[in-house]
Amino acid sequence: MKIQHIALYVKNLELMRKFYEKYFKGISNEKYYNPKTGLQTYFLTFDGDVRLELMARPDSCEMEKPYYREGFTHLAISVGSQKAVDNLTLELKNAGFQVISGPRTTGDGYYESCILDPENNQIEITV
Repeated sequence: MKIQHIALYVKNLELMRKFYEKYFKGISNEKYYNPKTGLQTYFLTFDGDVRLELMARPDSCEMEKPYYREGFTHLAISVGSQKAVDNLTLELKNAGFQVISGPRTTGDGYYESCILDPENNQIEITV
């Protein structure tokens, strides 16, 4: 058994697609649109079979996103090495994205940093 994909409702579908394409090398499919519900989606594929579905619809609502809330907390993306973690974290920081931790080695041995994407979702960048 494996996780097939993870879905994320977003406010600005195009901005979020471009973010994950540019910084995490996601490859997007063509936009899906359901005229009945207003739902629009993209599937971004990473490393062959890992997929993130970005979804937007007119009746979605924004929720507060405290760091330590219950439920899904972050999306962890492996970039392959400590140097890649450092480089991408610095690139994102220089582009104006908030770094909320790291880069650092955690108590359980992961080398990571954590940033906020354009809509304040936590993204863990790890080896």
